Amino acid sequence: MKNVSIDVKHVTRVEGHGNITIRVQDGAITRLELAIVESPRFFEAFLRGRKYDEAPHITCRICGICSVGHTTASVKAVEAACGIEPSEQTVLLRKLILYGEELQSHFLHLYFLAVPDYFGVGSVIPLAKTHPDVVRRALRMKKLANDICAVVGGRHIHPIALHVGGITHVPRDEELLDLKRRLEATRADLAETAALFATLKVPQLERPTEYVSLKTQNGEYAFYDGDIVSTLDPKPTKAADYRSRILETVVEHSAAKHCRSPNSPTYAVGALARFNNNHSQLHPTARQIARTLGLEPICNNPYHNNTAQLIESVHCVEAAIEILDTLLTHGMQVEPLRKPTRHGLGAGLAEVPRGLLVHEYGIDAKNRIESANLIIPTGQNLANIEEDMRALVPPLLESGLGKEQITLQLEMLVRAYDPCISCATHMLDIKWDET
Repeated sequence: MKNVSIDVKHVTRVEGHGNITIRVQDGAITRLELAIVESPRFFEAFLRGRKYDEAPHITCRICGICSVGHTTASVKAVEAACGIEPSEQTVLLRKLILYGEELQSHFLHLYFLAVPDYFGVGSVIPLAKTHPDVVRRALRMKKLANDICAVVGGRHIHPIALHVGGITHVPRDEELLDLKRRLEATRADLAETAALFATLKVPQLERPTEYVSLKTQNGEYAFYDGDIVSTLDPKPTKAADYRSRILETVVEHSAAKHCRSPNSPTYAVGALARFNNNHSQLHPTARQIARTLGLEPICNNPYHNNTAQLIESVHCVEAAIEILDTLLTHGMQVEPLRKPTRHGLGAGLAEVPRGLLVHEYGIDAKNRIESANLIIPTGQNLANIEEDMRALVPPLLESGLGKEQITLQLEMLVRAYDPCISCATHMLDIKWDET
C-alpha cells in the first residue's frame, strides 16, 4: 500500500485518552502523531501554598493505579527538601507496598490489557468464557497485590498510612504472615503465567533505543532507591540533578509534554528499561524466567516490555517475601510525622510500574510548598512511541497486511508501553507568589 490513512480515536485498553493519526502518501509518511487529547490536570498548581505534609496525600490522587508510586516519590521529595531521614522500618514498609503496586499494575496490564490482543479478542470479558482458569488466576493474583497495598497503606488505593518521615499504622503480624503465605502460593500462578506467555507470538520490532531508569550501587534491583542511568550513559545522576538527564518539551499535538535526553532525541522508561539496566540485580528466580522466555539485555523490542513486566513480577514476589521475613523478625512500631529541619528544594525519584517518576518541591520557611514539578513516566515515553511507530509503519506496509491488521499492530505497540495518559497531562513548574 502506497497511500494509507489511519485514525484511532481513542486507543482502547489503556488508561486515558490518546489518538493515533498516520498519513502515508506515495509510500512516504507525511504525518504521524500519538495525540494526547485530555485536558491538562493542574496538580502542580494545586500544591502551591499547601503544607509540606499534605503533598503526598494530594499527589497520590493523580492516579488510582500508581497512587503508591506518587506517594513514594512525594514523601522522598519532601524529605529531601526538609532534611528528614526515614528509618529503616519505614523504608522497608515503603518498599513492600511499592512491590505490591508493581504487582497489581503488572497483573492488570498483562492479563486484562495486553493478553486479549494475543487471543484475538477485544477485552478480557470473552476470555472469562473461553479461558476461565486464566481469568480466575489473573483475578487471584491481582487481589493479592491489592491486599499488600491495603495491609501496609491502610486501604487498597491512595494510601493513608504513609507520611513524611514515618508511618501512622503498622500491620499486624497475622496480616504479614497471611501475605507471606499467599505470596508463596502465587509462585505457582506465576509459573503458569510464564508458561502462557511462552506460547504468545511477540511482534518483531528492533529499533536502537536509549533506556533510562534508576540503578543502585548496593546490588538491589532499583524500584525505591537509586540514581538515574541509561544504556547509553551508565554514569549515575543524583535525584537533585534530574533536570540534566530529563529535558521536557511542549509539543503542539499533545496535552502531555515530550522528553529527550542529552544523548538522544527520544528515550524509553519502564519495565524493559529497568530490565536492560538492572538485569544482573534481579532475583535468581526472575533471571531464570527471563532465560526461559528468551529475554536478554540489551533488548530493543518495545513489545517485550510485557515480558519484562512478567519477569519483574517474579522478582517483586520474592523481594516482598524477604521483606516480610525481616519485618516479622524485628517487629514494628508507629512512627510519628517528622517536622522539617531545613527548607529548600528537594527531588524524589521512584520506579513506578510505567517507569521513572520524578517529584520535586520547593518548601519555604513557613513549611509551605512554593514550587512543584512532576515528570511522569508516560510523558517520557510518548516521543519514543512515535519513533517506534515511524520505524514500524514501513515494514507493515510492505508486509501485505490490511489496514485493520496494521492498525492493530500500532495499537498493540502503544499498549505494550502500558501508558497512563491522564497522569502525563500536567503543568510546567510554577513558583508560589505570596502577593
